[in-house]
Amino acid sequence: MADDLSLGDFTIGEKARIAGLVARMAKRGAAGEGVDISDLQRRVERIEDQARRRKQKP
Repeated sequence: MADDLSLGDFTIGEKARIAGLVARMAKRGAAGEGVDISDLQRRVERIEDQARRRKQKP
């Protein structure tokens, strides 16, 4: 698919932000099964959407 993102499609700042969010998700996940991480997942999805839009520009 043309929408697939690779690591090279992200800026250095986006990679750092995603890494930080993933670390926060892991920390929350370690707290237990009932912990909600959907807010962090939405933030990562927004970063992915930015990269996807940038990739689609001519």
